[in-house]
Amino acid sequence: MVLHCRSRIPYLYSSPSLQPQRSTLCRSDVPQSNAGRQMNGLAAAEPETMEVEDKKPSRMGDFNMDVDSAVSAHSHPAPEIPASRLLRDLPPGSQEVRGQIFNVGVRYSNLQFIGEGAYGMVVAAHDSVTKMKVAIKKISPFEHQTYCQRTLREIKILSRFKHENIIDIRDVLRAPTIEQMTDVYIVQALMETDLFKLLKTQRLSNDHVCYFLYQILRGLKYIHSANVLHRDLKPSNLLLNTNCDLKICDFGLARVADPEHDHRGFLTEYVATRWYRAPEIMLNSRGYTKSIDVWSVGCILAECLSNRPIFPGKHYLDQLNHILNILGSPTAEDLNSIYNERARSYLQSLPSKAKQPWLKIFPAADAKALDLLERMLTFNPDKRITVEEALRHPYLDIYYDPGDEPVSEEPFTFEVEYDDLPKERLKELIWDETVLLKERNARMGID
Repeated sequence: MVLHCRSRIPYLYSSPSLQPQRSTLCRSDVPQSNAGRQMNGLAAAEPETMEVEDKKPSRMGDFNMDVDSAVSAHSHPAPEIPASRLLRDLPPGSQEVRGQIFNVGVRYSNLQFIGEGAYGMVVAAHDSVTKMKVAIKKISPFEHQTYCQRTLREIKILSRFKHENIIDIRDVLRAPTIEQMTDVYIVQALMETDLFKLLKTQRLSNDHVCYFLYQILRGLKYIHSANVLHRDLKPSNLLLNTNCDLKICDFGLARVADPEHDHRGFLTEYVATRWYRAPEIMLNSRGYTKSIDVWSVGCILAECLSNRPIFPGKHYLDQLNHILNILGSPTAEDLNSIYNERARSYLQSLPSKAKQPWLKIFPAADAKALDLLERMLTFNPDKRITVEEALRHPYLDIYYDPGDEPVSEEPFTFEVEYDDLPKERLKELIWDETVLLKERNARMGID
């Protein structure tokens, strides 16, 4: 079987020494092309043909990447600070990045700005123990109950998850006492970009779309097997590196899947980008299931096919209209699945809309990809394809391997719902999680 590598994804680092190690997802027995060995700073050669004798190509790690399209997440190093200022103003182990003080100890050096959000900044750093680059996320959540909730969920979930397609937590740094703890530093694997940035710069080949989708679903299978809903799947929460390895990140909105629980605060806290939000969430249906994540993956697949969001609603009603303009009016059976009477009445009052053929929207897309998209973007969550079924879909047949799609050893649980806990109690729970993580790392001999 011959796989033609026509598309390019950019190499991101300027130095071969900073390239990440090949993941176990990438076949070591498939010869890497000369083009694949070209690192940054060199023009990428024409992609070559890789021959795989009587085998399905296991992964896409050998695909070439185009330097000129680079979208490095950390291409903006922090301004240099004079050594005299560091010595005079900052204690040992502290560094300044764009006005933010990082108290990360002497182990981590050469901090470089990656990005920042509402309640934190992310930097790249050199780990003097492992001699590898890492990402450090500084979070200052303790003035806000909502930020405390998200920080606690992120640490609690990711410190227990272990999967190639889910970002890890290697360490959590904080002050020596809970009274002194005003910030938390989460140390994770350093990835080079994310799917959002990539889609801003170039079109993806069908091969890349297929491989990225497989990895998303492979990671989501593990998440769902732990009885967890991610609830915030979108391109910017899918991290990538030059090997085409993909990792799901940002579990701050994650919840335990429990259709019988009313999850008070589930919807009011749901501030994720509405473009990837399942219709049943907006319609306030009773009991949210794992299917809400599948809808988000369908939206991501559609965006990979066209480089633009499929449902870019400007507000709640506009979002529903975007969905109905493509999927058509819901059937009577679909309407009966909506428990909110006002929402059901609103949908019934709308003019009838015809379903748009997927091939008309994506005329150049692979037919199997469109069939899978149809099954993911189904209005009725009860009819929506599951992650396991999606992995078995013919579109992903080239990668599907149930023996290499691990699941969680046990369901994940939160001892209590965090919605009504005060931020002081949440701070105590965050402290407890950092203690548990350090103890676990010590038992496992992890530096």
